[in-house]
Amino acid sequence: MARERSPALWLHTQPSVTRKMPVCHRILLLLWLLHFSSVYSDITDGNAEHLKREHSLIKPYQGVGTSPSSQWDFWGSTLVTSQYVRLTPDERSKQGSIWNTVPCYLKDWEMHVQFKVHGSGKKNLHGDGFAIWYTKERLHPGTVFGSSGNFHGLAIFIDTYPNDEAPDRSFPYISAMVSNGSLPYDHGKDGRSTELGGCSVEVRNKDHDTYLAVRYSKGRLTIMVDVDDRNDWRECIDIGGVRLPTGYYFGSSAATGDLSDNHDIISMKMYQLMVEHTPEEDNQDWTKIEPSVSLLKSPKDNIDDPTGNFRSSPLTGWKVFLLLLCALLGIVVCAVVGAVVFQKRQERNKRFY
Repeated sequence: MARERSPALWLHTQPSVTRKMPVCHRILLLLWLLHFSSVYSDITDGNAEHLKREHSLIKPYQGVGTSPSSQWDFWGSTLVTSQYVRLTPDERSKQGSIWNTVPCYLKDWEMHVQFKVHGSGKKNLHGDGFAIWYTKERLHPGTVFGSSGNFHGLAIFIDTYPNDEAPDRSFPYISAMVSNGSLPYDHGKDGRSTELGGCSVEVRNKDHDTYLAVRYSKGRLTIMVDVDDRNDWRECIDIGGVRLPTGYYFGSSAATGDLSDNHDIISMKMYQLMVEHTPEEDNQDWTKIEPSVSLLKSPKDNIDDPTGNFRSSPLTGWKVFLLLLCALLGIVVCAVVGAVVFQKRQERNKRFY
């Protein structure tokens, strides 16, 4: 993604502008800049310096194969070409996957996935979808988008067919799940009982590139999509309290059943996020962490809203900004009222002299 000039840098180079502003205006501007900076830093700009090639799948896929030196291995119906990795063809009853052979020991990371889902099937006559994995196990075929539903780690499902056929959710639907091996994915219910959040996104038969970004940093999982060819990321899932160990493997898998689609992975680019941790966090053995999520209630208790997001999801950047703005306005109002009251008292005291 193209770099942009930071608004904070512009403010720093324009001292005469800020000196002329009233104090309250300066505070409002500062709040806006803090909000913009948080949104601006949501997705990495793709700095090649932080690209981890040993965990990245990039054309022409030279590191893919079954040799001992290969960094990616594949299984099933997967077809590797010079332009894409096709996990399944547009044929019935196919399964395929591709997995990184190098365990990831990054504590903070972001994965950008360029993909394409396309086929001849019309509305609701296509399936089943594909998944992005960060798990302890690799190359374990199963019934959940071509891989095992009993896993340790993180899974992001891009589900294109509604098995449950509930009227309150439209497909394709993207959801996330964290499991320590004790939570099986319920394919018949589209994983509703174990999902952490999700959103409906139209990803099929696009004439342009479609992307998904998965960020994990300081216990926060954020998933964003860019499927409208506008170079504009849309937030799909944002949830804190997520604990993931290091030393797991990245991979992707897909499956078709009675209905089918081409499920293509164009690239998977892994970026290391430069984040400071406390000494206690640095001294912890991250390979021993058990995958978990600290929720106020179980994922099965979540209630969908019409947009497909969960009401129990954490505050977004705009909500935090509005709360800060309301708090600031409250402080300003109290200050004004206090000044008026103080002035009235001063005037009343003068009458007695």
